[in-house]
Amino acid sequence: MIVASAGRGGADPFMPPTIFISAGEASGEHYGALLIGALKRQLAGTGQTAEFFGMGGDRMAGVGLERVVRSEDMAVMGITEVIRYLPRIYRGFRSLKQAIRDRRPDVAVLIDFPDMHFKLAEQLERLGVPVIFFVSPQLWAWKKHRIKLVQKYVRKMLVIFPFEEAFYRERGVAAEFVGHPLAELPLPTISREQFAAENGLDPEKSWIGLLPGSRPKEIRDNLPEMLLAARGMGDRHEFVVPLAATLNAVQRDEARRLVEIHGSGLAVRLVGDARAALFHARASVVASGTATVEAALIGNPFVVVYRVSALTYAIARRLVNVPHVAMANLIAGKRLVPELIQNDFTASNIVEQIQLLLPDGAARESMMKELGTIRDRLGLSHAQGCCGTPDAIERVAAITLEELGSVSPAAVELAVQP
Repeated sequence: MIVASAGRGGADPFMPPTIFISAGEASGEHYGALLIGALKRQLAGTGQTAEFFGMGGDRMAGVGLERVVRSEDMAVMGITEVIRYLPRIYRGFRSLKQAIRDRRPDVAVLIDFPDMHFKLAEQLERLGVPVIFFVSPQLWAWKKHRIKLVQKYVRKMLVIFPFEEAFYRERGVAAEFVGHPLAELPLPTISREQFAAENGLDPEKSWIGLLPGSRPKEIRDNLPEMLLAARGMGDRHEFVVPLAATLNAVQRDEARRLVEIHGSGLAVRLVGDARAALFHARASVVASGTATVEAALIGNPFVVVYRVSALTYAIARRLVNVPHVAMANLIAGKRLVPELIQNDFTASNIVEQIQLLLPDGAARESMMKELGTIRDRLGLSHAQGCCGTPDAIERVAAITLEELGSVSPAAVELAVQP
C-alpha cells in the first residue's frame, strides 16, 4: 500500500502531501498550471491526492492552487521598476515565507523568476524542504556568481534548453534537460476564418503579430514603437496584439489605451491566444522572451525587439556575456532572426526588417527553414527524461513525486505511460 508522506512538519502520515509551487510570470504560470494537472493525474493513478499552495495566476488557481500571492502582482522587471514596487514585492515575499513556515510543504517546485525564488529556496532549505527549480535562470549569460545559490539550496535543476544541462553539471549541480514544454504542444487547430471571426479580423488580409511582452512595463516600453512601425507598413495589413493571461483588468485597459493613442486609424486587434496569432500571422515583431521561442517553434518569421531603461541597459552591457539576445539565435548558435535592441529598436528599423519577411522569397524561406531546426533541438529526441515519460511537464511531475517520496519510481512510471 502506498501512503502519503508524513510531511516536513510532522503531519498525520495519512494526510495528502503538501506541494509548494510558485511561478511569477506568464510563461511560468502557464507551466505551473500544466504541472499541477500532471501531478494530479499521476497521483490519481496510484489512488492519491495532494494539496497545492504558493504563488500563481488565474490558471494555476483554476486547477487547484491555493494562492498565497498573485503572480500578476509580483511580475515587475528592470532596476527602476523593482525599486518603484519594492514595498509590494516585499509584502508578497513575507506572505510566502510565512505560509511556508506555517505549512511546511513536503516538496517545493520553483518555476523561473529567480530574484524571488532564490530567496524562497533559502527559506525552504532551512526547513528541510527539497527544492526543485524548473526553468533555469539564465546564469550562463549573466550573474554567474548565483550558481553558489543553486549549489547550496536547490536539490534538482530541471532545464528546458539542452545546453543548460552541461553548464550546471560541470558545476556540480544535479541538472536534467527535460525538454521544452512548448516544443511538445501541437500546432493550433483553430482555422483562420474562425480566428478572424472571433477577433474582428479580415481573413483575406495579411496579419502581422505585435507581441510586446507579458509584463505591464514591457507593454508600455515596447508597444508604442511597434504601433508606430505598423503605421509605416500601410493599410493593407491588420495587426494582432496578444495579451498575457496574467494581466489584470487595469493592465488590459492600459494596453487598450496605448492602442487608441498610438494605433489610431490602424486595424489593431487585442487577442488572447498568442500561439494562434503567431500561427496565422504572416510575420511578427516579438519582444525578447518566451514569445520568441513560441514564434520559432510555430515557424512564424519574426523580428526580435527589446528596450529597457538606460540604467538597466548600461548595467546589463557590463554583465551579460552572450553573443545574442534572442533565445532562437542562442539555440541556433548564429544570428537566425534580426535583433533590434535598445537604440536599434526604432519603427523605421522594424519596417525595414519585417518587409523582407512578408513576400515569398529567399529571406522568408531561409528563415522558416532555419526555424524548423529549433523544434528538433528542443524536442524529445534530445531529452533523456525520467521514467520514459512522453512530455516535459509529465517528466517534471514524475521527478517531483520521486523527490516527494510518496510514490515509488515504478508507480510513477506506470502512472504516466501513454
